[in-house]
Amino acid sequence: MTQNISWGVLSTANIGTRLVIPAMQQSQHCHVTAIASRDLARAQDAARALGIERAYGSYEELLADPEIDAVYNPLPNHLHVPWTVRAAEAAKHVLCEKPIALTAAEAETLLGVRNRTGVRIQEAFMVRTHPQWTRTRELVSSGDLGELHAIQGFFSYYNTDPGNIRNQADIGGGGLLDIGCYPVTTSRFVVGAEPRRVVAVIERDPVLGIDRLGSALLDFPGVQASFTYSTQLFPYQRMTFVGTTGRLEVEIPFNAPPDRPCRLFLYREHDPGAEAELLDIATCDQYTVAADAFASAILDGSPQPVPLEDSVQNMRVLDALMRSAETDTWQSP
Repeated sequence: MTQNISWGVLSTANIGTRLVIPAMQQSQHCHVTAIASRDLARAQDAARALGIERAYGSYEELLADPEIDAVYNPLPNHLHVPWTVRAAEAAKHVLCEKPIALTAAEAETLLGVRNRTGVRIQEAFMVRTHPQWTRTRELVSSGDLGELHAIQGFFSYYNTDPGNIRNQADIGGGGLLDIGCYPVTTSRFVVGAEPRRVVAVIERDPVLGIDRLGSALLDFPGVQASFTYSTQLFPYQRMTFVGTTGRLEVEIPFNAPPDRPCRLFLYREHDPGAEAELLDIATCDQYTVAADAFASAILDGSPQPVPLEDSVQNMRVLDALMRSAETDTWQSP
């Protein structure tokens, strides 16, 4: 069995060319063989810049390449499911950018596609394989915080460009699908359970129509998780986990730096002024780790680090938060 997965990339999207492709090129089990764009010249430019062997002027051509084992799909949100389906039907495994779909119902269709085609399909939630998050889950589950009862999170950036796909409501833009999904998936990951009900308050941009500010409460068994996200506030991110005997802060939970260690701050003293125990997490590129983990699952048949069923459930929570904001009521995922 080959020890490398040959990858094709659909589009020259910035997240791919700036972050994911360079990270894949540093991985143990990934070889980026081809990149496609609807503009051949753009694909060729990206291929030259990144040292990729093949450039295609259409996504269909890339999917027809028999040497491509897997596809990375960083297309705009509304194209995630259609092109993931087409890639799977071309017998390619798929790593698809988050959100895996626009709705839970749309995400559920991928379960049938996966079962029918036999390929692996995974949402590219790179945080779920980052060592700082596996360490956070270990600390909570081992009782280092006592009994976990509260989670607080914040994630924001500032972007009002109407030409940016994140600000285009008709193609799946908006804050909840773009960044609000991160506190949801990490809370579910650390708690190891699903929220019984959720409630949210969401504010929309009067011109762009996207949700630009939202706050949510997820009611897990014995744990309350709250977070705020915004696409039009000063950039900031933090996740905090509070138990009966300790508090843990994840300093840079989502955009983890690839060039220096990540840090967790563990507080055990009751004195509000007490210093934290600093836990350094070894330097790594979270996109490299995520790509290698998915490639390994393909190669050895082991369970995926982010099962497709988990992504469907995450979408159910996001759907419920949207329904809650629209109805001013608690909603069950």
